[in-house]
Amino acid sequence: MTAYPTWTPASRPGIIPLRPLTFGTILGRSFAALRQNPRVLLGFALCVQTAAYLLVLLGVGAVALASFTRLDTLREGTDEFEAVMAGSIALTAVTAFVLGLAAGALGVIVQGVVVSEVAHAALAERLTLRALWQRVKPVAWRLVGYSLLLALAVLALIAVVAGTIAAIAFAALPLAVGLTILIVLAAIPLTLWISTKLLLVPAVIILEHATIRGAISRSWRLIRGRFWPALGVVLLISLVFGAIAQVVSIPFSFLTTALTTIVTPTGDPTPSAIVGVVFGAILTQVITLLIQSVAVVVQATATAIIYIDCRMRREGLDIDLLTYVERRDAGAQGLPDPYSQNVGREIAPRPVFSPVPGTAQGYPTPGYAPPAYGPPHRAQAYPFPQGYPPPPPAPAAVPPYVAPPAPIVPSRPADQEPRPEQTRWTAPNAQSDAPDPDSPWS
Repeated sequence: MTAYPTWTPASRPGIIPLRPLTFGTILGRSFAALRQNPRVLLGFALCVQTAAYLLVLLGVGAVALASFTRLDTLREGTDEFEAVMAGSIALTAVTAFVLGLAAGALGVIVQGVVVSEVAHAALAERLTLRALWQRVKPVAWRLVGYSLLLALAVLALIAVVAGTIAAIAFAALPLAVGLTILIVLAAIPLTLWISTKLLLVPAVIILEHATIRGAISRSWRLIRGRFWPALGVVLLISLVFGAIAQVVSIPFSFLTTALTTIVTPTGDPTPSAIVGVVFGAILTQVITLLIQSVAVVVQATATAIIYIDCRMRREGLDIDLLTYVERRDAGAQGLPDPYSQNVGREIAPRPVFSPVPGTAQGYPTPGYAPPAYGPPHRAQAYPFPQGYPPPPPAPAAVPPYVAPPAPIVPSRPADQEPRPEQTRWTAPNAQSDAPDPDSPWS
């Protein structure tokens, strides 16, 4: 007998199955990727986040200390004092902005390394930090330029809106207040929409070596049709880490209060300040840095997985990845990068393989078997023609059963019929009914 093969899930050589992904798979694999290469992902992110934090803290603190200490030599209330105060505030704000941009650039570098690592982890490849940096290095300045361009665009938009509201406030203050509330409420969905549309720009720059303009247009096009799943994943990850930060900060605040009460029961300000600095500032900042490092890795991992999912759905990237894995496992050397192959290819919509209710479109559920007609089901490479798989041929019409006629046996004439001979036979010692001619009694 011929047994029809049952459906089996797509291959998963790495951290994700090589097929279009569901919302739960994207979200779950974003957190699970930390186990693939934690030394590179978490260690590098933690080091960079710490360096960026120290750069901003020490730089802003040094500039503020050097500028505000000049006020000690001036008399308060004079014009010179007010000028030095305004200059110190402006210098400190500019320094904080510039160092904040530098810290953001370092964060973008971390995102680039994580995206490159996830792209290789999907193919079951684990690279060192040096190898990942060699992949990110040629496009690192594009990543930094994109982050600076985005920050400057946001700053310019805020400046224009703030200037417009300030001009309106001089004429009609209530109108300016109402307009401010409406702009703030409208800015929330607008920010979510634009940030989701531009979510794949770093991944496109790193994996496809695209320009900034090309990466923006390509991210805008790839995310089409997957906007809501991408937005949901990003929001859930942000909410999870925001809740974790709040939960972690509560025990430290209670601990700081308890230690302050134990160390200084009389309320001496000096020991209280020391305890507050040690537990309230240093330990809280250390835990915050750790949480931020994990959040950066998870968000960058989610971005890379969403990029791979969008390309698998629109361009058939999963076929390229499976081909690459099969040839690599067969011993082939010098294979081209699968992520740079067939960029921009359009494929036909994926067919619905299973008519079983409740199954996902395009992929039947485990345990699904083809119908009992026709040859066994065989996987075919897409793009599939419209209407695939073809319907089974209709069975040929069978005519109703008609019994064959009875055979005709020829009969003989009556005069030709053979007649049996007349015989009388009696069993031995048996009494015959016929009269015995020799008997006197007959």
